[in-house]
This record gives sequence, C-alpha cells and structure tokens, in this order.
Amino acid sequence: MKTFSSRRLALGVLLIAVGTGAYFMLAGGPSADKPVGKAGGKPPTPVMVAKVTTRTMPVTIRAIGTIQALATVSVRSRVDGQIMEAAFTEGQTVAKGDPLFHIDPRPFQARLREAEANLTRDRANLEKAQGDFQRYQSLSGKGFSSQQKFEEARAAVNGLSATIRAGQAAVDIAKLNLEFATVRAPLGGRTGSVLVQAGNLVKADDPQPLVVINQVDPILAALSVPESHLAEIKRRLAEGTLAVEATVPDSKRPPVRGRVVFINNAVDTQTGTILLKAEFQNGDGFLTPGQFVRVVIEMDSIENAAVVPERAVQTGQKGNYVFVVNPADLTVQPKPVTLGPSVDGFVAISDGPKPGDTVVTDGQLRLFKGAKVSFKADGAKGPKGEKRTGDAAPATDGGAGKAGG
Repeated sequence: MKTFSSRRLALGVLLIAVGTGAYFMLAGGPSADKPVGKAGGKPPTPVMVAKVTTRTMPVTIRAIGTIQALATVSVRSRVDGQIMEAAFTEGQTVAKGDPLFHIDPRPFQARLREAEANLTRDRANLEKAQGDFQRYQSLSGKGFSSQQKFEEARAAVNGLSATIRAGQAAVDIAKLNLEFATVRAPLGGRTGSVLVQAGNLVKADDPQPLVVINQVDPILAALSVPESHLAEIKRRLAEGTLAVEATVPDSKRPPVRGRVVFINNAVDTQTGTILLKAEFQNGDGFLTPGQFVRVVIEMDSIENAAVVPERAVQTGQKGNYVFVVNPADLTVQPKPVTLGPSVDGFVAISDGPKPGDTVVTDGQLRLFKGAKVSFKADGAKGPKGEKRTGDAAPATDGGAGKAGG
C-alpha cells in the first residue's frame, strides 16, 4: 500500500510540474522575457494610415437588375402551307418588314387567279344586266313592257353589284394570303433559334411559333429597390431624368449609362420593394435579355464630404468606428462614425474625424484605446498581393514614429 501511495504522489507531482511548464509556454514565459520598448513598455504597433479628405460623394441606390427585351414577339404563320425556306440565320439582327420565311405561294397564286376570273365574269354579267335595266326602264315608261319585267331587271343589277363587291373582297383576301406566304418581321430586333424547319407544314392557328424576336435596342433592366426610396425617386423623376449605370459582373467594360423610365403602380407587400425599369442604348448588343447586372441609381451628391478609405472603418458592438491617431504622442483613439455613401473604395463619414485627421487603415486588430503606433513604410503587400500605400504620416519629434518590434 505504501508503495502504491508513493507512486500516486509522484505521479501527481509530475502532472503539476508538466501543467506549470505548459502554462508558462502558452503565456509566453515570464514577463521579463517579453520584448519591451524604449520606456520598458509594449512596443508601438505598426500600422498603415491615411488622411481624412474631402470630396464630392454621389448619393446612390445599388441593386441587382435583370435585363429584359423592350419587346418580344413570337412570329407565327397567318396562312396554311409548307415552309419552303428560312430567309435569315439564327441570331441575326433584322429590321421591321424583313422576310423571315417563305411559304409555298402556288396555292395562293391559283386562288387569286380564280377570284380575279370570277370578278371579271360578274362584271360582264353586271354590264349586261345594266343594259337590260335601261331598256326595260324605257319600254316601261312608254307602256310597251310590264312593270314586273322592269323590277326584275333592277333586282338583277342590284344583285350583280353586290356579287361584284363580294368578288372584289375575295380578290383582296387572295392577295393578302399571297402576301402572308412571305412571313416578315413585325419589329426590328434579334432573332432566336429557328423553331420550325423548312419542309414542315404550318397552320394559321398553330401555337408553335416559327421564331422569337427580341427588340434589344434600346433594352431594359428591371430592378427592385426598397420602398423607403420611392418618394425621393418620384421627386427626382418629376424634376427631370434619373440617371442610372449598369455593370455586368466580371466584365472589364465600363458601365452602361441609362435612365429610369418606369415605376410600378404598387409596392410588393411581401418584399417591401418597388419595381423600376431603366432603359439603355444597346446598339452593339452587349446587353442580353436574362442577364444579371449591377445597377446604380444616381440620386444626388454631397459636396465637400469627409471621406476615409473603406478599410479604415471597423464594426463593434456599438456600431462603426475608426482609429484616429493623435499626432502629439502617436496614440490612437477609437471614434464612432456614421457612414454615408461609398464609391471607389472611399466612404463618407460624419460625427467623427475631421478633414486632416489621420486614421488607421491597416493593423487595427492589435489596437485598443490609447495604444501607441508606428507607421509602416509604403509598399506593404495586401492580402491579394496589391500594394497598399498610405498618406504620409505626421512629423514627430525623436524616434517615436519608427516601427517597433
């Protein structure tokens, strides 16, 4: 028993010793082993800084939009017949009235000739009936013909006149059907895939379209914005045009400029948003229906706004703040800010630093209220390899501005 107890005691002592050693290793060793600054305290934290500047900041609304065609038409045949050929290539841009398909015209040509022949016959019969009517009218007036014969001749003229009008209508219909044998574009735009190939029979009431044409110049972008912006958007539209820019994600092309042309007549109660449509010129066909774009609505601008780089803004439990450097002793103080519009990597701020103040843009994770800082040299690499450069740091006496540790 004594041997067993002795072993347990030795094992406990060993565990305590191992735990103590691990604690000192995790704690970084005794405080005497830690690096100290010139005054024996914590060395300055190296950071990058920038000046608070002023500039004109646009007030914008950002949204994701979907490109829509200005008009979409499903082209169908207006007569029955066999498609002889397609007069365009898929994806071609066509103008209004351009031929798209040719339907076999021979049946319609024959019907037109038949209608014209019937009309010629009826005109000849009318001419004879008019002669009989004039003769019976003269004889009836002299008492040499009965009144019945006169009325029969007048009825024949009236009947043949109506027959000629019907024959003329039949000729007009036959001409229309012959014209419809060439299917033409009802509007200018870009064609899609050919949905019915040459050789197939088509009917006038066939629900299957021959091709779909999208009018893409100009073109629309549909987007939804929070209803809280609705009153301001209506006010700006009442004053004039409301400019917008559309950018295609992952595209190197500059934004396409346009204007708002439509506000929906009701707010979506489920999402609390209002539908807008913006119109863009699209002569080169860069924008395509169904495409997603980033849309920026230019509402207003703020003159001489105080701005800082976006990376200077931190978020805490009490909201957004920035670290401001005191040029006298190179210590930092967190100051709350109210954010405004942002553009090109800069954000407008209020209720915080003033123009000319120095704010920290990199290295904030190691800072706290009253922490001493030093300034990194320009050209430090960012997380993606790009160079980060800050404004020149304020001049200080002595070596307080040198990097520490």
